[in-house]
Amino acid sequence: MAFERRIRMLNRNKHGESGITLIASNCEIAGDLHFSDQMQISGIVKGNIYAQAGSKAQLTIGHKGLVHGEIRVPNVIVNGKVYGDIHSDNHIELAAKAEIYGDIYYKLVEMVKGSRVDGKMVYRPEGRDDVAKPKSTKALEKPEKEQTVASVSAVKSKRA
Repeated sequence: MAFERRIRMLNRNKHGESGITLIASNCEIAGDLHFSDQMQISGIVKGNIYAQAGSKAQLTIGHKGLVHGEIRVPNVIVNGKVYGDIHSDNHIELAAKAEIYGDIYYKLVEMVKGSRVDGKMVYRPEGRDDVAKPKSTKALEKPEKEQTVASVSAVKSKRA
């Protein structure tokens, strides 16, 4: 019965009802996330986060939230840590505890005293549609040869 109710809820969201996705502080997710409405991250996400360019989608990363990956969302509010680039075709807000270790591509940005950006800030005027185009999976992965070299050098450094 619970499964049928869940399916009905999923079908309702496909027909235009809004929804909020919450990744709580006790959660860790590995993999890319695609959403269309609102997402609140208080936990850890190890992967890229995408939403449709030009939409009203909003990503909020709370003060305990941590993202390791690229973000391509029209509206972004950060009060936690992001290790990766942020691409926004509308608005980015960096709150007091925001720490960004990557580049920011923006149309409109707000920075509160105390926020930190360790990377470039690149203005993107209206009409840029490259915000929500995810990179191909192959482009995000390191070639197997590079991974092997990295692990071998780590082994050598432990023996030295």
